Amino acid sequence: MTITTCGVHSIDHYALFVPSLQQGRHFFEHFGLVLREQEGQLHLYADDGHCWARLLPGASKSLAWISFNCFEADFAALREQVARSGALFTHGDGNGFWFHDPDGNLLQIKVGRKTMPDTRPEPPRSVRGVRGVGSRDTVGQVRPQRLSHVLLFSPDVSRAVAFYEQALGLKLSDRSQDVIAFTHAPHGCDHHLVAFANSTAKGFHHAAWEVSSIDEVGNGAQQMMRAGYVEGWGTGRHCLGSNFFHYVRDPWGSFSEYSTEMDFIEAGSQWPAGDFPAESSLYLWGPDVPGYFIHNTEANG
Repeated sequence: MTITTCGVHSIDHYALFVPSLQQGRHFFEHFGLVLREQEGQLHLYADDGHCWARLLPGASKSLAWISFNCFEADFAALREQVARSGALFTHGDGNGFWFHDPDGNLLQIKVGRKTMPDTRPEPPRSVRGVRGVGSRDTVGQVRPQRLSHVLLFSPDVSRAVAFYEQALGLKLSDRSQDVIAFTHAPHGCDHHLVAFANSTAKGFHHAAWEVSSIDEVGNGAQQMMRAGYVEGWGTGRHCLGSNFFHYVRDPWGSFSEYSTEMDFIEAGSQWPAGDFPAESSLYLWGPDVPGYFIHNTEANG
């Protein structure tokens, strides 16, 4: 008998333990997000008014959980899929159901609105007869529109991809051998919703935030440098996903990415997933990758 796999459609939010909420406030407010304190946590909002992330006090930086949204019609089937995968269920906040993936990351699935767009946003177009770019003194603060994706370190990328396919219904977009892999939701999604990179241990590498243009990617990089955050990688363009990017290193060694114009996979379409050599698939153009970019700060013991 063929079993049809249901899938989550979006990330609702992610949560991080961090050693300093004050540092977190400074970093993410300069990044362009709105922070609100609630019950000893900091909640991060983008321009759409949605709470996309939470910062919790902890001894060191690590992923607390990722919350996924699904359609109500898929909820029961998703719970059955997670049960068949052998995942360990655990108690949560009473909303949806909570479980651990094979690397030990805590996940939540609940019924919620689709935060991922149904179609790829159209990039801004220049208007004929009007100067396309103003002067530097007219540039306002770059403010991300939404969360695009997260990337996790995993000691077994293939195992992680298989679990997220079988349990959450995500689909492989592309991969580069066992070094990195990208997965998308089946209901209309950016090229990747959750990605995995090889490491000796689990860990949180980055969250990517959608902005409207390559100019906003560059201006975001500039605003973070003015705030003292000079380490990162970019500006450049990825091969897998095709997006323009600039990564900014946070105080704990992970990254927040300004991203725009990523490939979009329409609902019901068959994306031609490929397996690409690592040496030619990370980026099309941009500066050399700094050594600390691929360092998992959570792998030290």
